[in-house]
Amino acid sequence: MTASAGNGTFQGEAARPQTAERITVALIPKAAEDLQNLQDRTGLSKTDITNRAISLYEFIDAQLRADRDVLIRDNVKNETQIIRLL
Repeated sequence: MTASAGNGTFQGEAARPQTAERITVALIPKAAEDLQNLQDRTGLSKTDITNRAISLYEFIDAQLRADRDVLIRDNVKNETQIIRLL
């Protein structure tokens, strides 16, 4: 499929408005603090951070379910660590 310029649709698909799904979340204190730290550091909104976090979690979960490893490389220490979600 080829993306159409600027409207977020693919060739052959009718343009349709995107609807946002709203949720209410009760954050534990550590998650609330992490969210605030991310906002301070990135300047992103809580909504943007939450959307990115969900998409990242979905990607990592899909990779792990496909029997792939997710790795973090520390170039300073020349170390590689495997990521595991429990």
